[in-house]
Amino acid sequence: MTGRHLFLVGYRGSGKSSVGRILAERMNRPFVDTDHWVELHSQRSIKELFEKEGEEAFRDWESLAIDSVCVPGSVSSIISLGGGAILRPGNRAMLKQHGQTVWLTAPATTLASRISRDEANRIRRPSLTGLGELDEVEKVLALREPLYREAADWTLNTEALELDEIADQIARWASLHP
Repeated sequence: MTGRHLFLVGYRGSGKSSVGRILAERMNRPFVDTDHWVELHSQRSIKELFEKEGEEAFRDWESLAIDSVCVPGSVSSIISLGGGAILRPGNRAMLKQHGQTVWLTAPATTLASRISRDEANRIRRPSLTGLGELDEVEKVLALREPLYREAADWTLNTEALELDEIADQIARWASLHP
């Protein structure tokens, strides 16, 4: 099937990558994690990109990742975007043009707790503000929430749901909104 992609957006710790893999399997679609794409093609971790080239360079790579999966005639995929991918208007326009977007949400305290438990992710990802985890999540979410809202076709609070339940709800929603 070519055409419409299903994009997963939200803050770090919302479950985008984990749910995306499950959802791709259930919906029989390829899965693309744009953060992984950036690391693979830049041959650097996200943290290294931030430290050596700066956030703007990382955002350029992120936009390239989105562009690469949104080529005309591409196979409909499940695409997990980095938490800040929605910062650029061009990226938000690509999401609207090439598919449907589900915003995975959770309260800042839940996101900070999930982030603090994910040691591997913490090593690969930079702090965006230099603040503690909860303070950073609250500050960055305050800036990004209007952009997530603008990009989203549907919003799902993941706080009290298991990964399988999140994937089931998204698959059900997507089947009703082809």
